[in-house]
Amino acid sequence: MDMGHENHEQNIMEQDYKQHLLEILLVRSFRYDPDKGFTLASGEKSDVYIDVKKTALSPEGMQLIGYACYQEIKLAPVDAIGGLTLGADPIAYATAMVANQYCKPVDVFIVRKEPKAHGTQQWIEGNLKPGANVVILEDVLTTGGSTIKAIKRAEEAGYNVIGVLALVDREEGGVANVLKECNCKVRSVFKKSELLELYKKDEEAKDKEKAKAAREAAKPVF
Repeated sequence: MDMGHENHEQNIMEQDYKQHLLEILLVRSFRYDPDKGFTLASGEKSDVYIDVKKTALSPEGMQLIGYACYQEIKLAPVDAIGGLTLGADPIAYATAMVANQYCKPVDVFIVRKEPKAHGTQQWIEGNLKPGANVVILEDVLTTGGSTIKAIKRAEEAGYNVIGVLALVDREEGGVANVLKECNCKVRSVFKKSELLELYKKDEEAKDKEKAKAAREAAKPVF
């Protein structure tokens, strides 16, 4: 028995990995601006912007994302994971690495935004054969546009899409759109409302600390 591997799993399981990852996403990837707002990839305006890559490309974030996504797919009959480049790529790499550590090897595939300009002119990079069971990954699910593209390209390649896993669901219709367009079920590790709730709690704690500091500063020295 590989005791080092066993201890590694136990160490991760002992901590609340989802809460830890949520906190990292809040610090690195979450931005809230109700006044100016942000323009999303869909063209819509929102007071919330979530840039998962800033977490997924950090060492700690990469490990936690890989572990969190592995927990979602570990019981599924999946041969490979992937999605539309660039958002899905680091999530797929991290998940495949962690899955392999826990004796569930899965391949990674990449769906191009444009077909390869030379050689085979293919849309998908990977080593899969037609009939492979795949899970489509998404960093942030908003309207579901990029997810639907990835599903259709995977199906055109002959893969069997058994589901979609998003790291963050913005809760803006993406799940319903994917189900309607592709009849594909969607799961997510987190929802935007969870990040927003944590953000508000964090801001309230900061305000209390400021108020406490102001009261201390107002006390007479003698």
